[in-house]
Amino acid sequence: MKKLLLLLGLPFFCAAQIPQYYNSVDFTLTGDALKTQLATLITNTHTTQLIYTPDVWTALKQTDLDPTNPDNVLLIYGYDDTDSALNNDRTRSKDLSCHTSSCAGHWVREHVFARSLGTPNLEFEGPGSDAHHLRAIDNSMNGSRSNRKFVDDSGNAHTLPNDRFYPGDEWKGDIARMIMYMYVRYGNQCQPAYIGIGDTNYSVNGDMMNVFLEWNQEDPVSQYEINRNNILQNMQGNRNPFIDNPYLATKIWNGPQAQDNWDLLSVTEQEIKNVFVYPTLTTGEINIANTQNQTYTYTVYNTLGQQVPFVANSTSVNIESNVAGLYFLTLNDGKAQKTFKIIKQ
Repeated sequence: MKKLLLLLGLPFFCAAQIPQYYNSVDFTLTGDALKTQLATLITNTHTTQLIYTPDVWTALKQTDLDPTNPDNVLLIYGYDDTDSALNNDRTRSKDLSCHTSSCAGHWVREHVFARSLGTPNLEFEGPGSDAHHLRAIDNSMNGSRSNRKFVDDSGNAHTLPNDRFYPGDEWKGDIARMIMYMYVRYGNQCQPAYIGIGDTNYSVNGDMMNVFLEWNQEDPVSQYEINRNNILQNMQGNRNPFIDNPYLATKIWNGPQAQDNWDLLSVTEQEIKNVFVYPTLTTGEINIANTQNQTYTYTVYNTLGQQVPFVANSTSVNIESNVAGLYFLTLNDGKAQKTFKIIKQ
């Protein structure tokens, strides 16, 4: 059963409209350059650091409400309210949060990116109190998940041999987008390989687990996630970009094409053909071989996602004035774009 949630009067985003929150981001970028700009945005707008106690308790009693009964919270990884077991419950009274050492039948706070798997440990402040990856969870289910790494499977949430955990078909997309947020927001402290099991060959740099890119595509964003993102922006100041548009993960790390909530990204991602640049290892001059005589606009970025100076004409771009390093040259004809990696010696 997919999660549905009324908007409760909060704004949501229509297809083909990029929200103003992202005005500082150049969405013709891909890969590390786009990731860096998103990281800058969600870090700079993270203006309020929640205190683990009491702020996170207060937050979850708003962000995790059950859409069918606002007196309850949804319990992550949960899937069955009809049997006698408590550990697999999907909902519970929001007032049954546990603040003692005896928590049977109560809910607690789940660090989706397990604190102990961060390098260093996420602790209970900073990344450890960032509610974008904190969820209400049954106390027993919290013990079952523990700090087990996520692995692919199917069905409802369950543990697997070798300390692995599958979050369930309903929740796997949520998990993927939270892990992506944590990596972009906190960098190497929250590398996806610390929290997931599997291959990493979709991404050019091998820095994103295939399984999270697949879950992001297979389990689309729910209205519950959108509502949560809106509330957390009001509380923390920042958003999870991968909830706003899962396709951003595809633009950064490749993999299966995820849902594109803005349409514009799908259009601009159409690759420009019959144009080549050389050499890509250069002291400054880059030639543009344009077999269709198209007119392009050029942009050059460094690895921080910042535009850098260059000199250009219809057949070449020169970045000689910049320091040695990796750059991204983007060609855009107004309908499509293509980005090339350039190494300046």
